[in-house]
Amino acid sequence: MTPTPERLVIATRESRLALWQAQHVRSLLQALYPACRIELLGMTTRGDQILDRPLARVGGKGLFVKELETALLDGRADLAVHSMKDVPMELAPEFALVATGKREVPLDAFVSNRYASLDELPPGSVVGTSSLRREAQLRAQYPYLAVSSLRGNLDTRLRKLDEGQYDAIILAAAGLVRLGLQERIRATLPIEVSLPAPGQGALGIEALGCRPEVAAWLSPLNDAVTAACVRAERAFSRALAGSCEVPLGAYAEVEGGLLRLRGLVATPDGSRVVRAEISGPVSDPEGLGQALAKLLRAQGAEEILAALT
Repeated sequence: MTPTPERLVIATRESRLALWQAQHVRSLLQALYPACRIELLGMTTRGDQILDRPLARVGGKGLFVKELETALLDGRADLAVHSMKDVPMELAPEFALVATGKREVPLDAFVSNRYASLDELPPGSVVGTSSLRREAQLRAQYPYLAVSSLRGNLDTRLRKLDEGQYDAIILAAAGLVRLGLQERIRATLPIEVSLPAPGQGALGIEALGCRPEVAAWLSPLNDAVTAACVRAERAFSRALAGSCEVPLGAYAEVEGGLLRLRGLVATPDGSRVVRAEISGPVSDPEGLGQALAKLLRAQGAEEILAALT
């Protein structure tokens, strides 16, 4: 039997949302291990520092986790807390995702001070987003809108909207809910309008693969349904070489004992969108993700991906 931990250090980014997430995990662990001393190690990542260029041009999702993983490797931290949508689809072999927390609302949110929905925006309205996935889906369905890059943490993005730099912005609803900013959400975008990113709304906990005791301590925090859904979404993305450079969405949910997985791949300008869905056993989420990727390739995703690489 693994002895209970005496001290745990959680590596986290220092944005308000990242700190909320780390503090949330700390409170759950404190309830499990009341005698344990649990500390936060706040860090600034390259993704937080590079704010003048779209993520797709400077290295993608790994920019938000590299420094945290370095802290795990050199022993300064025992675990790292991430938004699962920011975790690269391929982890280096020395790392493991040891727990996936229960999912918050997975949808994208429409935020505006003047308009109640995307449909209300007049032609030429400027919509801000940091995501190629959102941009492609917006361009496909609202070609008369002007989509503009929006970087920075959640508070920075809201400030830019409030300063009038954008008519509306699209954010992950989960972050707004977690920070108590639900009132900023004018509408959540249906999956048919904006299919979420793989892992959106879920928290992931990463540790070194060579530390099974950490995995054991964290296992009570794992939500089996969320974990299966996220594994399917990430397998789909991996099978299509999904990264920030590919406009790709995926969302899985458990319905009637089956895992239902929806996915799409698009050109950045939204001129082509290929989407499909598949259902299968919850026990094989990776197989389901790979099967959906194969289905999309057969429907034309291959040509889209070839043009992007």
